[in-house]
Amino acid sequence: MAALDDTPLRICLLSYRSNPFSGGQGVYIKNLSRALTGLGHRVDVIAGPPRLVLDEGVTVHQLPCLDLYDAENLFRFPTFKELGDPINIVEWLGVSSMGFPEPLTFGFRAWRYLLRRFHHYDVVHDNQCLSYALWGLRNRIPTTITIHHPITRDRAVAIRAARYPWSKLKEMRWFSFIGMQRRVSMKFRQIITVSACARDDISRDFGIVPSRFRIVPNGISVETFRPLPGIEREPNRIMVTNSSDIPMKGLHVLLKAVADISRTRDVRLVVIGAPKKGSNLYRLIKDLDVGRRVTFTGRIDDDEFIRQYARATMAVVPSLYEGFGLPAGEAMACRVPVISTTGGALPEVVGDAGILVPPGDSEALGRAIVSLLDHPDRARELADKGYRRVHDTFTWTKAAEKTVEVYKETILDYRRFQATRTQAG
Repeated sequence: MAALDDTPLRICLLSYRSNPFSGGQGVYIKNLSRALTGLGHRVDVIAGPPRLVLDEGVTVHQLPCLDLYDAENLFRFPTFKELGDPINIVEWLGVSSMGFPEPLTFGFRAWRYLLRRFHHYDVVHDNQCLSYALWGLRNRIPTTITIHHPITRDRAVAIRAARYPWSKLKEMRWFSFIGMQRRVSMKFRQIITVSACARDDISRDFGIVPSRFRIVPNGISVETFRPLPGIEREPNRIMVTNSSDIPMKGLHVLLKAVADISRTRDVRLVVIGAPKKGSNLYRLIKDLDVGRRVTFTGRIDDDEFIRQYARATMAVVPSLYEGFGLPAGEAMACRVPVISTTGGALPEVVGDAGILVPPGDSEALGRAIVSLLDHPDRARELADKGYRRVHDTFTWTKAAEKTVEVYKETILDYRRFQATRTQAG
């Protein structure tokens, strides 16, 4: 035990699709790998698309795949040479039948890559891929998993939002990988998740006893997300960091609230990012007649991101459900007052440092926005409380330290399992 406590670990992170600049899973890999390296551990990341560039000291092994969701070449037809690989055939057939096969196929590619490299690592940490390949992996090397939130909630909201029976069937087909993830996760004795809410919901939806979960809250990159002195906040400027038309993210609810408020207030909504072409959000903006009040920034870098926070009167997180809620924490780290729903784990992140409203309630959201506009002293008070809360509770160093504790527990449990198998043999 002493050697395990004192020796830096050789860690392999698995990430099937992770953009390090957007999306919770990509941000997780980027910052966790950096923090683990900062603690003195050696970190390799085995990654799927898009091309992953991480901090110096973190080695990335990019696994080739068909990448049929590449926006520059969407749903392309594979070459005959590519179809010589059975895993590529599974990926192509899955996408062609409206499924999402990447978690499954990435897992088998990672297994194939690791077959002759198990001795390079002390522990493998899977980032919500949960492929069937992990069944074999966990018998060869200490392996743990992170489940950020139950994808069953995304599926339920997407099916409910679909207007036609065919659309509902399409959503059911897309989310068919959840059955695999549920069966795989049930095999693990240590499961990392990011909040008590996520633990309880995954436990209920996947049928896993709560004692198997280890709660490790995400960190917030306080070096990046910080107040910028010298930039004045613009009055009536509302900021939201989610441009997705996924119903779970609740941007449609915020747009309705802005439409109601705009009848009496000259408000402006700045949306970081931009929805895909043909998104239902564009139609909703037109129907609500709020086009002149809504601005999409498109993709921006971190420097512009924090400048947007510095100019905002407030940040709103309208999600119907979040397993953690990075946007809330990032806004708080920038000393921006936050209005958030109570969806999922958001109250665990915001605490008493923001205004909480029921998810999906555009009227309650609108009242909260007006309240902060009318009471700037209250807004400043919440901004200060949020800033202190993030620095006291949510840093990536703390997250990495707790994650390493789970790694050590996983390694010791694996050793006991191997010893039992040897004795039985």
